[in-house]
Amino acid sequence: MSLIKKEVGEFLVKAYQNREFKDITKDDLKGNWSVLFFYPADFTFVCPTELEDLQDHYQTFKEIGCEIYSVSCDTHFVHKAWHDHSDRIEKIQFPMLADPRHVLAKDFDVLIEDEGVAERATFIIDPDCRIVAYEITSGNVGRNADELLRKVQACQFVREHGDQVCPARWHPGVSTIKPDIDLVGAL
Repeated sequence: MSLIKKEVGEFLVKAYQNREFKDITKDDLKGNWSVLFFYPADFTFVCPTELEDLQDHYQTFKEIGCEIYSVSCDTHFVHKAWHDHSDRIEKIQFPMLADPRHVLAKDFDVLIEDEGVAERATFIIDPDCRIVAYEITSGNVGRNADELLRKVQACQFVREHGDQVCPARWHPGVSTIKPDIDLVGAL
């Protein structure tokens, strides 16, 4: 069953950000664009490369009004320890959400029950707290922040310009398509 247009459920989780622990709730997502970036576990192999890639693009995400939330089923204490011991992770400025009770992993249907970890999954959430795009990837394949940024920008454009659609490889400034009966079969 598709999760598109599903509203994010209520939640309260701990996060590690900028050398502090803090609470994050659904209210933090309301009114903003958000990316929930699930990964299997801290202190692993692919995950730090992905989070570093996101950090390298974090300022651009912030400039377009989108917050990044990385999420694993580890505790906020483990996030801090990873941050303190990894050259890649110590750069992270976005909130690292802790989901040891699997509240988010279950709500987003990405919990691998037998292992107690989340799938490698990405969700783009609109300002109404609804899922507008998502992708689940094999645990041994890393994701690309450039493509995620492009998808967020396309989702934002379509929300603002509902009469237009964004073709493959669309980027801001590139022509969009306005669906019309005369275009059927012409593209």
